[in-house]
Amino acid sequence: MLAIRTFAQDELTTFAQHCRIPIVNALTDLEHPCQILADLLTVEENFGEVAGRTVTYIGDGNNIAHSLLLGCALAGAHVRVASPEGFAPDPAVVAQARNLAAGTEVVVTTDPKAAAAGANVLYTDVWASMGQEGEAIARQAAFRPYQINAELLALAKPGAIVLHCLPAHREEEITTEVLEGPNPGSGIRQKIASMPKKP
Repeated sequence: MLAIRTFAQDELTTFAQHCRIPIVNALTDLEHPCQILADLLTVEENFGEVAGRTVTYIGDGNNIAHSLLLGCALAGAHVRVASPEGFAPDPAVVAQARNLAAGTEVVVTTDPKAAAAGANVLYTDVWASMGQEGEAIARQAAFRPYQINAELLALAKPGAIVLHCLPAHREEEITTEVLEGPNPGSGIRQKIASMPKKP
């Protein structure tokens, strides 16, 4: 077996076409399935099952959003993605998720409050992923209304958990108050405790 963590999905596809061993996507620009498998396990640990839960992703329609759309659709969870205009997930991935979903909703919106309302899980990621560091300042203005903070968390269901694929940028995509509050999923508590705090 070969696990590949790279940028272009095409590189992974090329390996898969020419190898006789299993190829595992450990991360590409398009998808991050292993991360989502771990996150769905955290949802199961917290709620007893994934099916029927509502998982809301707030932020960039990136590889995490793509794999969350597909993973939730396959696991029978309702999934919502709220992204700013111009940062929505790939329409082909959204269509694939809708085809996989059996009786569950797959929603893509620009309204973070509507997406968060009544959710069991709020999920976020950094506003500028690997390779996009040069865009970080420009992205902050677009993404500021998509921060997971106490106000947004209050719209979710009581007992909702918060997930982040880490490392987090405190006070950007998520506030320290929420990150270190009682709501993070059990799968990230120890990681958060070991993360350095900004002075």
